[in-house]
Amino acid sequence: MNITIGIVAYNEEKYLPSILEDITKQNYPHENIEIVLADSMSEDQTPKIMLQWQQQYQQQFYDIKVIENKGKIQSCGWNAIIDTFTTEALIRIDAHSSIPEDFVEKNVTALSEGEYVTGGMRPNMVEEDSPWQQVLLLAESSMFGSSIADFRRKEKKAYVKSFFHGAYRREVFEKAGKFREDLGRTEDNEFHYRIRQKGFKLCMVPGIVSYQRIRPSLRKMCQQKYGNGYWVGLTLGICPGCLSLYHFVPFAFICGILLTTLFGIAFHPLPAILMWTLYWLLAIGMGIVAVWKEKKDVRQLLLPFLFFVLHISYGVGTCLGLLRIPTWKKGKERNSQ
Repeated sequence: MNITIGIVAYNEEKYLPSILEDITKQNYPHENIEIVLADSMSEDQTPKIMLQWQQQYQQQFYDIKVIENKGKIQSCGWNAIIDTFTTEALIRIDAHSSIPEDFVEKNVTALSEGEYVTGGMRPNMVEEDSPWQQVLLLAESSMFGSSIADFRRKEKKAYVKSFFHGAYRREVFEKAGKFREDLGRTEDNEFHYRIRQKGFKLCMVPGIVSYQRIRPSLRKMCQQKYGNGYWVGLTLGICPGCLSLYHFVPFAFICGILLTTLFGIAFHPLPAILMWTLYWLLAIGMGIVAVWKEKKDVRQLLLPFLFFVLHISYGVGTCLGLLRIPTWKKGKERNSQ
């Protein structure tokens, strides 16, 4: 089977060489792999790195294409890649990630066995092996700190709602269409929802694994969580079916803070005391679980606080996204006229 690897990148000069090196190490025959690299109008050395890599490895692969993503955002880039790729299937890979040598081979095997969309687990990894980043990794990897999404930890074959890196047969795009370009952060959720509506299944395959780098600082991690929550809130206004209940747990936490605080001011503080007691007991308990088998470091004592900050960032983002739904919809309607 000939297969395409697609990557959309914006200002990824720091990480792009690493994922491109991963591609050169794939044990699947390179003459059967097409590469499509989409540069989202980067302002750093990203396009130069792409073109140099293309020139160096062009003869080793089926083909290497470098294209411009003039829409800049991820969904526009993926649609440009979908319009460009020429093989039987396309693998989505994030520029901020890493794949093992057998990643393409295992996806091709699963597709050849009759699946139409395949993927696997997505553990997190750090940029630098420092004690602080290891603590951030524990926070991000914890079920309490991130989510219970299947692609984060499920190890058995299963049909799931979504995953991080997916391999898609061409027929999937022909029947389900492409990515919505008015969505950010949730474009994959909506796309996978539409795929399922068309009768395709997303197969989580044992042994397929890829890694995503966590944000290197608490500030950037909070910005990421805020953006995720914001787009979850907006997406509820146009495609509630593509979201799960766990997407709204931080929002429920924010509502709980506001309601119990107001109730405490007007009537009695007991509900607020109970809620905060239960939350911090759970945060401390999950922090203990996260570090149980890890090498101990005093910074790990901050895990309950990190959980709290990440939950607040995500929940506030969702609140603001929900509040903006009416004006966002009106803007979309004006643009469509």
